[in-house]
Amino acid sequence: MNKPPAFDPLDPAGIDLILTDEERAVRASVRQLCANRIDPFVADWFEAGEIPDIRGLAKELGALGLLGMHLEGYGCAGMTATEYGLACLELEASDSGIRSLVSVQGSLAMFAIWKWGSEDQKQTWLPRMATGEAIGCFGLTEPDSGSDPANMSSRARRDGSDWILDARKMWITNGSVADVAVVWARTDEGIRGFVVPTDTPGFSAPQIKHKMSLRASVTSELVLDGVRLPADAVLPEVTGLKGPLSCLNEARYGIVWGAMGAARSSFQTALEYAGSRQQFGRPIAGFQLTQQKLADMAVELTKGTLLALHLGRAKDRGQLRPEQVSLGKLNNVREALEICRTARTILGANGISLEYPVIRHMNNLESVLTYEGTVEMHTLILGQALTGQSAFA
Repeated sequence: MNKPPAFDPLDPAGIDLILTDEERAVRASVRQLCANRIDPFVADWFEAGEIPDIRGLAKELGALGLLGMHLEGYGCAGMTATEYGLACLELEASDSGIRSLVSVQGSLAMFAIWKWGSEDQKQTWLPRMATGEAIGCFGLTEPDSGSDPANMSSRARRDGSDWILDARKMWITNGSVADVAVVWARTDEGIRGFVVPTDTPGFSAPQIKHKMSLRASVTSELVLDGVRLPADAVLPEVTGLKGPLSCLNEARYGIVWGAMGAARSSFQTALEYAGSRQQFGRPIAGFQLTQQKLADMAVELTKGTLLALHLGRAKDRGQLRPEQVSLGKLNNVREALEICRTARTILGANGISLEYPVIRHMNNLESVLTYEGTVEMHTLILGQALTGQSAFA
């Protein structure tokens, strides 16, 4: 009879036992990169509101195969959905902004071109984006159209064989540093996606300042004033909301995993702090209320990670439904935020200091809670799936 392994406080259910060797190897590689390249600096990046060498970081992420890692061909790593999820978890354990950089690059911009683009668009952009030589962004959200993309005001019209694109997009990750933008706009044929090199005349991407969340991430507005594009700039394989929503589903899947990374980092910090912080002559880890907090956090972290793993296995079998992704994002981000808030209480006043990662994760998750579908939208998606009744309007 096999002897069970030692109890791991960071993996109380022993989830490691059901990961493959390849999955553990991917996780270890990403964790090592984060430990060397991100963790020592990310609090300063957050405080400064910028990553000093974002292009250098993108190339390092690309060299490890993390950009578009779940896509096949064109220089992409072709890894499994579960391996991609584990990478997202490790990246977000460092910072949500770093996972957002990878997620927007691979699951939004690259996926849109990979899934719906022409062969020429794929050959032109995907190999360079996979290495981090080119950075992409994804323009869907507008100042007055967030959860209701069908009512976007961005418009593209034909002018001879060209397209003329006028658009305003808001809250765009990577926008100010991107080399290419996938921009969605209304046309006479329906909603279409356009591959827009950011050096095209009429395109600008002013950076959004004064954020209190995702500060170690570039967030921008996209402004397209009479941008003239050739006929082959349009994504040829999709018309309608199916295009952007398919990309959002890919990104939401990564968030299901990533949120557990922020939660794990905060839980680990609280656990270590409780063991060293002395009050009334002994570590606060010895007090019942602290142990209750730690136990509750461990339970929710375990449940969320198991849910992410289950959805990853389903995605690898081609059996994952969008409603299930909504279930995962709704639960895991909500519970991750609660874990971070509880961890903050264990750290007391130290919990608001950037010397510890907890307040940074808390602030970041406030954005993650909203982007790629708000709590309300995922609740209604799940509600419609449960009842068969739409409550969106």
